[in-house]
Amino acid sequence: MSLDERFDPTFTTSLALREKQIQQEYRPIIGVHKWFARRPGTVFRSLLLAEFNGAEPLQTGYWIGHHLNGVIADPFMGGGTTVYEANRLGFSVVGTDTNPMAYWIVRQSLVPIDIEALAATAQEVTSDIECHLGELYSTSCIKCGEAVPVKYFLWVKVAPCPTCGRENDLFPGYLLAEAVRHPKHVLVCGQCGALNEYDQQPTRANPVPCTECQSPVHVEGATVRQRTVCRDCGHTYPYLAKNQATFLGHRLWALEYYCEPCKATHTGRFFKRPDAEDLARFDRARALLTETPALPIPDDKIPPGDETDRLHRWGYRYYREMFNERQLLGLGLLLRRICQVNEVETRYALLTVFSDCLRYQNMLCRYDTYALKCQDIFSVHGFPVGLVRCENNLLGVPWVGSGGFRHFTEKYVRAKQYCQAPFETRIDGRRKTRVFISGERIQAKPIDTFPDGRKRQAYLRASSATDVLLPPASLDGVFTDPPYFDNVQYAELMDFCYVWLRLALHEEFPEFRRATTRSDDELTGNVTLKRGLEHFTAGLSDIFHYYTSALKPRAPFVFTYHHNDPAAYIPVVVAVLDAGLYCTATLPAAAEMSASLHIAGTNSSILDSVFVCRVGAAHPQNPNIEEALIKDAQAMQAAGVRITLGDLKCLAAGHMARLTIDNLAPNWDAEAPLSQRMDRVRKHLANLAEQLAVDGLAARILKVATHDSRKGATPTKTL
Repeated sequence: MSLDERFDPTFTTSLALREKQIQQEYRPIIGVHKWFARRPGTVFRSLLLAEFNGAEPLQTGYWIGHHLNGVIADPFMGGGTTVYEANRLGFSVVGTDTNPMAYWIVRQSLVPIDIEALAATAQEVTSDIECHLGELYSTSCIKCGEAVPVKYFLWVKVAPCPTCGRENDLFPGYLLAEAVRHPKHVLVCGQCGALNEYDQQPTRANPVPCTECQSPVHVEGATVRQRTVCRDCGHTYPYLAKNQATFLGHRLWALEYYCEPCKATHTGRFFKRPDAEDLARFDRARALLTETPALPIPDDKIPPGDETDRLHRWGYRYYREMFNERQLLGLGLLLRRICQVNEVETRYALLTVFSDCLRYQNMLCRYDTYALKCQDIFSVHGFPVGLVRCENNLLGVPWVGSGGFRHFTEKYVRAKQYCQAPFETRIDGRRKTRVFISGERIQAKPIDTFPDGRKRQAYLRASSATDVLLPPASLDGVFTDPPYFDNVQYAELMDFCYVWLRLALHEEFPEFRRATTRSDDELTGNVTLKRGLEHFTAGLSDIFHYYTSALKPRAPFVFTYHHNDPAAYIPVVVAVLDAGLYCTATLPAAAEMSASLHIAGTNSSILDSVFVCRVGAAHPQNPNIEEALIKDAQAMQAAGVRITLGDLKCLAAGHMARLTIDNLAPNWDAEAPLSQRMDRVRKHLANLAEQLAVDGLAARILKVATHDSRKGATPTKTL
């Protein structure tokens, strides 16, 4: 028996759903550094155990320690989920990614470190910077008058009126805080800047007088659809030019601070309009930045790109322009101080913390008026340039708020503690119980040669997957989550962190000597770089073929994939066929949470199809896609998934891809021109979609599944 028979989609998905709801609780290792679209560790642990843990049932073997041997490879390691789960079970690992930030994140997750020394050094670094800069992040409490720390500074973009020259605030709305986590709605007056609190949100149709100037206050702003109205002359004008030469300025308009002495007698958050001393503090930061020589601050230009072109449209030309002067001063001093740490791995760890906290230390962050906290720059997997921005406290207020260097250090420490003593979370009724897995750990010292499968070694490279040396019959399995053609532009986004981190690492690590994380070998579609579907398919095929040639006999090549459009599977089908693999199973598993910003309210699926492939496997009987889809729906509903049309269409596309592989394999010509191979797969998938009437099939199964779920049953009706 093997993974094909022993994998339990219901058991695995029930774990994965809970993990994705709060991934840092289930897999604290992700706290080492941000990466995108991480697949649940629970899924890959289950896949590995189902394949390699003998006849023991997954439901019992999952909760106990293992000491497995062999070498597992992931040619698209990204944030490292496969690498961590395989290493934890005892395997040696081979992991590659073209992005040096991915390499660094996985390296830092695996290397052993003295956690107590890390925490102590972090405290020293934080104390030193606080002595230099603490006053710049303080304000006077409006209740007691004492100096207290600021959590967040709120800024609004400004643009001059072309008619009268008046510099106008570009408020799309005047709401600062909703009456959810604060007792009242807080709105700023568009005329005098006073902060007002109301039980109900005033509107333009029903305004309420400002408590200071008596002007009408309402939630709607004066800026709509890239145009604003001048407060002096009433002229309406666009605030961005067609080819914006420089980025727009900002004005400080509000602060959220924290006063411990007043907290006991104060309800809600502490907000204030900035006073003269608050503005003077920023002026002092600007002057200190000019007076402080040779700070490590990147001067890199922002190159063109599918995501970075948005920055260009807003007038940003250099990465440093995405930070204000206080942020540049603080980050430069902090980076310089970290570079003075003598102990090597402690210094690397603190540099990683610094890199990660950059997400909350820039002028593209926004303030969440509902949750009353700073949202990081990558909360929407892009560069969201908005009009109201949030500046975070650099070091962070101890035990209060989030996004500061202190908070990220604590997160890193929790991640490394988890690596030393990993656990799983068992749900008993409404209770969560952490089950520490005796004998397992996530730890390996990276090496520069192919690993010994008996020594838990890690061979990591920041390169194309085909650049590593893989001896014949050396891999016990390939487990991976390959990119999609229309994937997020990870390299364009991670350059934001990379340009800072390379200042400290380029002399010690060749991986950080490149000017950018972007690479010709990166496998994503990119309009700017003119990388189309053929480039993506050819690269995927080369990698699948290369890693298949290194597999041991009958060893699995397992990958996850999801997309609602069957045409999106053309590259993976071509790659599987070119590699001489047969698909022996297509299994469902959860990949995302339905509340994700990228999933909620869309037709997207939260489910992956897990493709299990092997060399020389016998042809299975052509699967009945309708029966397979009903079975998948049963398994997912039993796990707690609220099946959607998008889920069923995604799973159907996976089964269609498997059937296409099965049908085309006997007469496949891997030497035919790529365009012909792709066209052959495209036609077969299109014919299947037409024969099956996929949309109608998915809708019928959804109807039955929804009906049965309301009755408390699983969808068993034959269609």
